[in-house]
Amino acid sequence: MKTSLRIAVTLAMVALAVVAGYGLWHHYMVAPWTRDARIRADIVTLAPDVSGRVMELRVRDNQHVEQGEVLMVIDPERYQAALDEARAIVEVRTQEVRLREHEASRRTRLGQSISEEQRENAQIAAAIARSQLRQAQAEVRLAELNLQRTQVHAPRAGQVTNLRLAQGNHVAAGQAVMALVADGSFYVQAYFEETKLPGIRVGDPVRIWPMSTGAPLDGVVDSISQGITDPNARPDSQLLADVDPTFDWVRLAQRIPVRIRFSAQPDGQRLSAGMTASVQVLDAGQERP
Repeated sequence: MKTSLRIAVTLAMVALAVVAGYGLWHHYMVAPWTRDARIRADIVTLAPDVSGRVMELRVRDNQHVEQGEVLMVIDPERYQAALDEARAIVEVRTQEVRLREHEASRRTRLGQSISEEQRENAQIAAAIARSQLRQAQAEVRLAELNLQRTQVHAPRAGQVTNLRLAQGNHVAAGQAVMALVADGSFYVQAYFEETKLPGIRVGDPVRIWPMSTGAPLDGVVDSISQGITDPNARPDSQLLADVDPTFDWVRLAQRIPVRIRFSAQPDGQRLSAGMTASVQVLDAGQERP
């Protein structure tokens, strides 16, 4: 009796070990999960449209701003002067149009008293004056736009980060001087081994464990990348394939980026772009733990 009991217990333990071993093998080798995931967000780089000295810097590092809020003011004096000059040129061009059109009208009334060439030249001169007026009006609109752009506004609501700009600095048009982490734009970029991609579908539920906290978050597979860099695809100076002469017989599975969106933006949990996380893709009908 005791011998039978010992055999039964041994068999049960072996069966349990086999089931547990298979479960662990399936979890680590087959199930779509990864620890190589990053929390990301939309980073808006702000660059002024005009150059000049920063007269006012109205934000500080890590400050939250609303959409449309003025972040800094660039010295507007020269742009106001350019606008005044452009408006003066419009006045001059307007008077030139009146003069040329008057001359064209007067020569038309003269009829046969003057040659056809003179009448045509007068009409052409009036047309040129009208074109020059439109050009001057366009310069006014450009000068007004430049003057408006001396005030840099936040294109989206978010938090200013890693601010290095100081009041009094000179900024150049098109050169990024400020970064903004947009509100509500956080997502997860997870890198899955290619052997686990068959178990991942767009729309699958996802469980996310940020390293900064033990509380899991819910997400959904948003998209799967269609390509990664292939070092052998880089051509040489003669546009020939630069193939690595060595080949490793033990090939590591490539990691493919998978974008995951949060089911709901985390409330009360601080996230920062660049944080690491672990991710597990669940079956659509799988019960969440």
